[in-house]
Formats: sequence, C-alpha cells, structure tokens
Amino acid sequence: MEFLVILFFFGLSAGVVAKIKGSSFALWFLIGFCLPFFGTLAALLTRNERQVHLRDCDECGNVVAVHDQVCSRCGADLDFPEEHLGEGDGHEAPRRQGRLFEA
Repeated sequence: MEFLVILFFFGLSAGVVAKIKGSSFALWFLIGFCLPFFGTLAALLTRNERQVHLRDCDECGNVVAVHDQVCSRCGADLDFPEEHLGEGDGHEAPRRQGRLFEA
C-alpha cells in the first residue's frame, strides 16, 4: 500500500512539472507512475512547449513550430528557416493568442 502512495506522488510530480512546461498532465502522470524516479527526471529534462519559436506555413499561413518539418494543416514540406529570431537580436519569438500570433 505504501508503495502505491509513493508511485502516486511520483506520478503527480511528473504530471505537474509537465503541465507547467505545457505538456499533457495525464500522459506524464502515467509515465511518472510507471517509472517512479525516471519519469519525473524525464519531465524536468523535456523541452518547454510554451517557449517554442513559431513561424507561418508558406502555403496556407498556418502557424507552426519552427522545429516542425510538415505543416499540420496542408501537409506542405517546410524548410528550416535560415534566419532565426532569438533573444540576442532584439526580437521576441511570436506568441500564440487563440488562433493568431503576434510578433
């Protein structure tokens, strides 16, 4: 019984960390529950989905992440942009607001 309580709290910690980073709570809860220490560690080391850089699809105008290779709306093959807007050049990454984004 005590082991299930420990598993529950490891799952809870992995789920909360992942939710803060913008991922699925339920998925990471299960990962943390099944892999007690390693699930929480993996949730800490994953990419923060809330701070990903965005760009427009050239064909349909859909807003996709820079690391996406294929547009999720039209299926167009996307090339990795040569010019990257980062924190060092005075520009902010576009942020999502509903279905729109602002630069």
